[in-house]
Amino acid sequence: MQREFTSVIEKRGNWYIGYVEELPGVNTQGRTLKEVRENFKEALYLIMESNRDLAAKSQANVLHQDSSLRSE
Repeated sequence: MQREFTSVIEKRGNWYIGYVEELPGVNTQGRTLKEVRENFKEALYLIMESNRDLAAKSQANVLHQDSSLRSE
């Protein structure tokens, strides 16, 4: 499953900062736009991994789980 997210990049002094609108916590910075774009991949991966770990810890209370939810 492939998803698309909205990244926002702003110039702040000598740095670029970026974040993903749909996923709080996916933030990055870099001296170049290329660096920020590359850092997004790692930041996104780390947040998704962390969220999966948190979800796994709370599975004891899950009564029903359905993976058919889709965004359009």
